[in-house]
Amino acid sequence: MTKEKSFISEARREQILKATIDVLNDIGYVKLSLAKIAKHAKISTGLISYHFADKEELIHHTLNYLIGAQLEFIDSRVKAETDIYQQLLAYIKATLAYQYEYVKNNVALIEIIFNARTVDNIPYYKLLNEEDPFYLRLENILAEGQEKNVFSSNFQPKATAVLINGAASESMLLQSESFDVQNYEQELIKMVTKIVQ
Repeated sequence: MTKEKSFISEARREQILKATIDVLNDIGYVKLSLAKIAKHAKISTGLISYHFADKEELIHHTLNYLIGAQLEFIDSRVKAETDIYQQLLAYIKATLAYQYEYVKNNVALIEIIFNARTVDNIPYYKLLNEEDPFYLRLENILAEGQEKNVFSSNFQPKATAVLINGAASESMLLQSESFDVQNYEQELIKMVTKIVQ
């Protein structure tokens, strides 16, 4: 495949993944079909089948795309900081910002995790374990802070990573006009600072 064809193919795949996210957001996983994705993307179902073997493969790639997009969003902000405490703050702020700015992606992610199944009929939420990339990123920041004696040694990085990510993720369910995301961010940072000091 030439470079140009490869680029066009990647662009088409991304178009299909974005259409899948839109349809998941609009009607949910249960009503999702290749025909509805094709209609939304204004392409044929045959073109989807050319790029993805079946619905399961498309969902798997959509999940990876969503996780990759969120990781890239968070990592770019964390890597911009050299101080480990500032990296921790950047992680929290970026996680909350992503929840707020990419609601559609969050809805699609939830729909897949709680409704889709692997080819072995295992729900995706059962595959979420301690190898979760978000928990690992945060756990590494916390552990490094302890190693550098910037953070207290009185907390367990893995458990604290679960606590922080849980609090940050919960904010996606609270989005309304009455929810003040800035205030939530400040309160979460205050709480985390007390834990790590």
